[in-house]
Amino acid sequence: MKKDLTFKETQAITSMLFGLFFGAGNLIFPAMMGQQAGWNVLPALAGFLVTGVGLPLLSVVSLGITGSNGLSDLAGLVGEKFKYVFTAALYLTIGPFFAAPRCVTVPFEAGVRPFLKEGTDAKLALFLFSSAFFLLILLFSLRPGKILTIIGKILNPIFMIVLGILVITAVVNAVSIRHFTPSVEYQNFAFFKGLLDGYNTMDTLAGLAFGIIVVTVIRDLGITDQKDIARNTIKAGISSCSLMAVIYLLVALTGTFSLSYMEV
Repeated sequence: MKKDLTFKETQAITSMLFGLFFGAGNLIFPAMMGQQAGWNVLPALAGFLVTGVGLPLLSVVSLGITGSNGLSDLAGLVGEKFKYVFTAALYLTIGPFFAAPRCVTVPFEAGVRPFLKEGTDAKLALFLFSSAFFLLILLFSLRPGKILTIIGKILNPIFMIVLGILVITAVVNAVSIRHFTPSVEYQNFAFFKGLLDGYNTMDTLAGLAFGIIVVTVIRDLGITDQKDIARNTIKAGISSCSLMAVIYLLVALTGTFSLSYMEV
């Protein structure tokens, strides 16, 4: 009976989980924090990592350790009524109420709107872009068995290459962060402001939903014993969240360094 994932399988799941976690807010908030924190970026980043990396890791691990078959299963450990209320509230929060609108407006504002001709109806353009965006998401969602390949082996590596180019470009001509004065919010208690910024990514909530995807993929790869599933879930979660921590560090510093060549 298979007990452990191969190195290649672990790396694929790590990449998949990172791709699931890393959305619009994960790119916006650390960069914005870096710009506003100035020379206090490192203590702010330390707080950011607690809620932006540590809590999401605990969310994923909780599903593996408890042997839950999903969020409702996990929430059911608290109570039957709580299970339905919490599950509905969480999916609405990371879906149509907050996360989904953010995920579609960010690529539109950054990649489409700047190229619209003068006089173009921006609202109509956003509607058409949103329709195409969510249709594409639907097509991916209808093929859950291919999520490891689509996200872990294709989309995320492409994203990492593009992000690497962006970070290198921003850092090459940067000056010392000591030149940049923090905004009022970050001059005192930068660590605690970073805590709030990290929670704004909503990955703590998303981890409760994504964790079952990791567990399911591990089962599909031939690991059936609950203890082995839990151990491999923890391993993949730690690998993915460690990668996220490194990316957050680079993106936050990129935000700070950007002050050397642009006005904020």
